[in-house]
Amino acid sequence: MTNNDILRRIRYIFDYDDTTMMSIFAAADHKVSREQLSDWLKKDDDPAYKSMSDTQLAIFLNGLINHKRGKKDGPQAVAEDKLNNNMIFRKLKIALNLKEEDTLAILERADLRISKHELSAFFRRPDHRHYRECKDQILRNFLKGLQLKHRPAGRPDNGFSWN
Repeated sequence: MTNNDILRRIRYIFDYDDTTMMSIFAAADHKVSREQLSDWLKKDDDPAYKSMSDTQLAIFLNGLINHKRGKKDGPQAVAEDKLNNNMIFRKLKIALNLKEEDTLAILERADLRISKHELSAFFRRPDHRHYRECKDQILRNFLKGLQLKHRPAGRPDNGFSWN
């Protein structure tokens, strides 16, 4: 999954407009223009499409945490230069204040059943012997489960394919 795809899916899941998206970036002390946001949200084959860097997605996810849970006192969290699916999954889990059972239920909505042990392996340190890399399929199913939970039934899906 590309960073742009993740941004588009989060926008769709929570039905955020441009102003809300820009305010989420601002919640992480980062300003983006409507034009920049629009270029990130375009389809990959659009000539105006711009690829979103890991740092830019990390800033957005940090802003989403602040937007959903409130900003902590002290300095803003530093955005990572390099993201992987485990980090994205962790940031979404934090932003949505999800417990283990909540996360498993969201995955089950997308017809993906994993054990508590498998889930906890995604949130371990990479040097831990039980660490497990989060593959695109897991993250895609988590986002699909979020959509099924947060989007009212019967709303158009804007052509999203979850496979």
